[in-house]
Amino acid sequence: MLPGVLTVAALGVCTVAAAAQTPLHVFTAVALSPDGRYVASIESDEPKLDGAKAHQALTMRRVDGGPAVVVPLPCGADVDCTPSSPAWSPDSKTLAFVLRAPKGAARTIESVNAAGGDVRPLLTFTGTLVDLRYSRQGQLAVLATPGAHKEVGATQAAAPLIGEIGAHPDEQRIATVEAGSLRFASPANLYVYEYDWLPKGGGFVGTAAAGDGDNNWWIAKLCAFDRGTARVIYAPTSPRQQLASPRVSPDGASVAFIGGIMSDFGSTGGDVFVVPVRGEHVAVNLTRNARSTATTLTWSNRNPGRLYYGWLRGAESGVTEVAAETGIPNDSPATVRSVGQTSFSTGAAPFDVGAGDASAVVVQDFEHAPEIALGPAPGAWRRFTRANAAVGTATRARALHWRSDGFAVTGWLLEPLEHRRGRRPLIAVVHGGPSAAYRPQFVGRGTVRALLRAGYDVFESNPRGSFGAGEAFTRANVRDFGYGDLRDILRGIDAVERIASVDEHRLGITGYSYGGYMTMWTVTQTHRFAAAVAGAGISDWLSYYGENGIDRWMIPFFGASVYDDPAVYARSAPMTYVKNVTTPTFEYVGERDVECPAPQTQEFWHALATLGVPTQFVVYAGEGHGLREPKDRADAERRTLAWFGRYLHPRK
Repeated sequence: MLPGVLTVAALGVCTVAAAAQTPLHVFTAVALSPDGRYVASIESDEPKLDGAKAHQALTMRRVDGGPAVVVPLPCGADVDCTPSSPAWSPDSKTLAFVLRAPKGAARTIESVNAAGGDVRPLLTFTGTLVDLRYSRQGQLAVLATPGAHKEVGATQAAAPLIGEIGAHPDEQRIATVEAGSLRFASPANLYVYEYDWLPKGGGFVGTAAAGDGDNNWWIAKLCAFDRGTARVIYAPTSPRQQLASPRVSPDGASVAFIGGIMSDFGSTGGDVFVVPVRGEHVAVNLTRNARSTATTLTWSNRNPGRLYYGWLRGAESGVTEVAAETGIPNDSPATVRSVGQTSFSTGAAPFDVGAGDASAVVVQDFEHAPEIALGPAPGAWRRFTRANAAVGTATRARALHWRSDGFAVTGWLLEPLEHRRGRRPLIAVVHGGPSAAYRPQFVGRGTVRALLRAGYDVFESNPRGSFGAGEAFTRANVRDFGYGDLRDILRGIDAVERIASVDEHRLGITGYSYGGYMTMWTVTQTHRFAAAVAGAGISDWLSYYGENGIDRWMIPFFGASVYDDPAVYARSAPMTYVKNVTTPTFEYVGERDVECPAPQTQEFWHALATLGVPTQFVVYAGEGHGLREPKDRADAERRTLAWFGRYLHPRK
């Protein structure tokens, strides 16, 4: 551990059992001013009542101390008035942010001074606005979708399937904000996902693809944009390389990005690459054969030609500084800042580096609630806020490591603070993706906390296909969905049973998205679990291919379309083996889910009901992939607890 590096103890967050009812304070974005003097953040308190909405606030703080200032928003205290995408001007005098007013109203871009006052509108726009970015010269840019039919991203609720389908897809474009209007800098036929300014206001670099933005991110290319034109800088060399986090070097000569197999836009992991903006477009992999997964990326201001990247490796996370020209030995102790079993994230930019590489993040772990942390460089963070000092933990967490088919696999056992005597029921919670990972995040309001309070142990694991052990591990479930990853999970439960008093006859399994698929798959492959809950699962990969709105993601993982190789899809489909199911299974899904359409869950429920297996099925009106409405989340949680309670008897 390097001197000055953040540890859990350094946070100074108290665990106060008596204060367990104190509402959790949530940080959804943090932005450090370029001069390092101010921190802006978007925050909320978890509602005290299930089903109530949280009120998002934009808050300003001076780094050298003083009270937090809540910015008065022009839409008042309306809970649907949501600020997002905070971005500082290069002189650190003003902060711009997007404001989404109540449903049906136009979006606006607002500005506020560093003291939290003088809120002024910069733009009113009918459509979506995301990812504000200032150039070094003070120009403001944004990703804008005029007349958008839905919110940005495949996890959002789908537009109604009426009229001619696919004829006029939404196209998100780079635009500059000029005198109250937008001037578009990228072509009208390309959907831009992420972008960065070139120096001196000379255009942009970003990832983009033509056509349906929800579906085509998996084939996006790295492009340079200027005055409505696009030039390809780099095209992936394999279907199993998706591009994320493009960052332009301070001199404008190079672009760094994270490349690797990724199942979802926004769930970033892979290797760090650098490619020249002009000339021969050959990308250099700076982290080849690393045992870790790069997840965030930014250039150093203090050391030109060097990059910081955040990584996951097993149960650990940290930051490495790397030379952009030659790279460095992977995971060199001299350059690694480890933050241990602690999650770190930002909302505005990776580490949000300011003057002299000062940085701001949100840090947390399973037992310590989130706080803003600051440091002179990424990874060298110290706690700054104490917003959650009185929030009590719901669990004791233990990291586990086990071997499975030659792989080193990681997971965590979360135990309730108060245990009853005897053996306890255990719920395995499978993450989505599959290219994702569980990280040590505080157990706030939600299903996991509810399960712990009901007396269950909870097991979270990162089986093959997850981030955190290098690209070979993330690719290890290609053309093998459900097989190797299930073996990893089952062997992880064996590892739990070697160290904890778990009742083998009272095991449950649950998950959402790919975790919902894994739940459906698991009950067709083993009778080890006494109950299951599948959220937004996938029951039949063959029919799913034609039902979902993002079929592009399947080619990297299955190797071919369902029309070219139906056998590989059928091999991993729960419906192929559905007559094996005896486990009581509750299923739920959003009515307008683009990623895992409701008919997939309906098909599985129909089969179980026909076969006489105890089952229950709920569709939530208007919801997409992930339940947005608090009342729907609360209902799904209540039904999940009731289902497991019926078959696992947590208080037995």
